[in-house]
Amino acid sequence: MSRTRSAAVSAAAVSAAAALDRRTLLAAAGAVGVSAGLGLAFGPGGSPAQATPPPTGRLAGAAAARATAPAPATTAPAAAPSKAGTTLDTVSAPRGSGGYRRLADGPAWPRAVRHELAAAKSGRADRRTALASFVQFTDLHVVDVQHPLRYEFLRAQTASAWRPQEALSVAGAVSLVERVNALSGGPATGMPLSFVMTTGDNTDNNSRTELEWFLTAMSGGRITPNSGDPHRYEGVQNSGLDLYWQPESERRDGDKRLGFPRIDGFLDAAIRQVNSPGLRMPWYSTVGNHDSLPGGCYAPGDGFFAEFAVGGRKLETLPEAEGAALWKAVKKGLDPKGEQFREVLKTSRRKMRSVTPDPGRAPFTPREYLQAHLDPRFTGAGPVGHGHTAADLAAGRLHYVFRISDDVIGVSLDTTDPGGHYEGSLGTAQLRWLDRVLTEHKGRHALVFSHHTSRTMRNLRPDPARPDERRHGGEEVLALLGRHRNVAAWINGHSHKNDITPHGTFWEISTASHIDFPQLARVIELVDNGDGTLSLFTTLIESAAPHRTDFADLSQTGLAALYRELSFNAPGTRATLSGTPGDRNTELLLKKP
Repeated sequence: MSRTRSAAVSAAAVSAAAALDRRTLLAAAGAVGVSAGLGLAFGPGGSPAQATPPPTGRLAGAAAARATAPAPATTAPAAAPSKAGTTLDTVSAPRGSGGYRRLADGPAWPRAVRHELAAAKSGRADRRTALASFVQFTDLHVVDVQHPLRYEFLRAQTASAWRPQEALSVAGAVSLVERVNALSGGPATGMPLSFVMTTGDNTDNNSRTELEWFLTAMSGGRITPNSGDPHRYEGVQNSGLDLYWQPESERRDGDKRLGFPRIDGFLDAAIRQVNSPGLRMPWYSTVGNHDSLPGGCYAPGDGFFAEFAVGGRKLETLPEAEGAALWKAVKKGLDPKGEQFREVLKTSRRKMRSVTPDPGRAPFTPREYLQAHLDPRFTGAGPVGHGHTAADLAAGRLHYVFRISDDVIGVSLDTTDPGGHYEGSLGTAQLRWLDRVLTEHKGRHALVFSHHTSRTMRNLRPDPARPDERRHGGEEVLALLGRHRNVAAWINGHSHKNDITPHGTFWEISTASHIDFPQLARVIELVDNGDGTLSLFTTLIESAAPHRTDFADLSQTGLAALYRELSFNAPGTRATLSGTPGDRNTELLLKKP
């Protein structure tokens, strides 16, 4: 078994640190009005304060404290490494052939050793010291399926516009929390898992309601995944349209013609209360484009979209030619402000369905995103703010650095381009900040977290708030990280696909989403092999829901299982999202700096 190196601190020190965090929060509450209620924290209208640029000198006080403060205590000793609850043990797999396929227990995915960046030396397993052990969640897409601003009517153009499993996203996210809570430790080292990091697209529609659901799922509590009418579902799945699966209807919609079942009571079950135990370990949050931009692709701040989101009209169908033109504009980034989308909504008003208005569906600003993370209701296992601090709130800053252990820091980036479009980039100020952080912590290994991958950072559209600031794409970020030998990995999501790529001196680890099949998260363990090399172990996990489903079981667990099976059968889903064996369960070797 690997030796474990962690920054274990006394219970008194942990208590003092927690008290300090809470004093910081309360001071911030007095200054900026963070309240105990998410709706109150947002405030009526949610008018954001003018953001100020990140500091340009050395690390600001809060950032420096995050990176130098004692790491959370590790009270449990390292356990024997175990495959239980991971894809090293079993993976969901389809039975039969053709049409709608049921899932069952399938064969495990073995661990692949990758040595493009360093040779694998014999005997390393006996010399190892574990440095870090944690879990990555990405692209949860906790979604309000009844939200008026969704563009489900583009389903004929792209499978991502609407998925038959989406109504069960909250049950699926909570089941993933349950899985992590049940893990005994890192499956490669046995080291206790010290935190969970989400790498963006925590929500789907940039909606206050979705943000509250996400924060509650992560921190613990009761969630009613319903908006609008409190007593009934009002969305595309009881629209009577063949474009969508109508689970409670006899109608032979397009999905039923492919074998999708009729399930009486599905919609009532989908909006029924879900109970989350919350993560039993600290968790941190990285922001994604769906968290920052309406629809995940339009520049924020448009009053028309904000009004439409909370209103009583919902567009559920659009002529093929109109839909194709709109999707082309979205895909190619030709409509970053949503002008074409706005015009479609205005001219299609007579075709819209009447729904119950709901102010909770309003978009949230970056400032409100930070306020919500600082809300004491959502502290859970901590830390207060989940990486974000009162200083970040004052500065309007969504990127930060934090301490993982004695030897390791984490760096969370904000790669969303406020100018619009779903691809990302970094502004000059943040890029320089990243360079400074990596330089100041050159004696520690660095793990960099972002939402976008290097290949999806090609959007160099100016930030409207900083029109003179340059934007920098993935190639420039790769070059910067390559200049810092202490960088061990860049960990991200966005692509909804498992993909692990070597970049000279570090690894880029991209993980599949938890909304599209195979619905995975990833355990990552960093070890020193004691021979001049490091290893990053990556192990994929599914939610705690059973692989087999029962259409009559509409319990919370039954819905989480159905969430997975529906995602496997969703028309248009890409079969390549699980990646190759070298993108799944791996040991990634690299030279020690």
